[in-house]
Amino acid sequence: MIDFNATHFLFLLMAARWTVVLSLIAFAGGALIGLALAFLRMSTHRPLAWTGLVIIQLIQGTPLLILIFLSFFGLSYFGYNPDALVVASVAVIVYAGAYFGEIWRGSIQAIPPSQWEAAECLGFGFVTTNLYIILPQAIKIAAPPTVGFMVQAIKNTSLVSVIGFVELTRAGQIVNNSTFQPFSIFLSVAALYFVMCFPLSKLSRALERRLAQDILSGGT
Repeated sequence: MIDFNATHFLFLLMAARWTVVLSLIAFAGGALIGLALAFLRMSTHRPLAWTGLVIIQLIQGTPLLILIFLSFFGLSYFGYNPDALVVASVAVIVYAGAYFGEIWRGSIQAIPPSQWEAAECLGFGFVTTNLYIILPQAIKIAAPPTVGFMVQAIKNTSLVSVIGFVELTRAGQIVNNSTFQPFSIFLSVAALYFVMCFPLSKLSRALERRLAQDILSGGT
């Protein structure tokens, strides 16, 4: 047994890179799924709207840990021997996609109907209306909760340690097994999570203030 030292901390720091990578994967993949689910939910065709609603409710009603297990055993069930990164990516993308879908649906539907009507009067189609009128406004509304959710996503990546993926939390467990100094180790782990999450928390609050100022200035 050896004391917790700089080499161990460097190991934690290197593992934190995978936490960042997994968070970026969750954002990129979840953004694509979330946008698709948002438009499904807003579809004028009732079966499509209900499909989007059911998918979102099922995913949001399932703990991320269970999604990780389902991804791991589900891929294995179909004869694919998945890498831990693949399993973790599938789980966090699906998880993030459901929440992004609801965040972005609410943001898009927060745009006044008069904006759609004005675009229709100008002869804009559905795609051009969304691209040039609706989405630029919706992005401002969606930015604070989206960034806020990413803070939660970063912390939730710690759950993939259960399948052996060596991100920050799993690295802390490995170091603790060789040093038996859990307080020092997990205090360092917590500090690294804080360093990753705090700037995003500040950004989310800054975006909220900016949005509130824009709303007040628009109202006057």
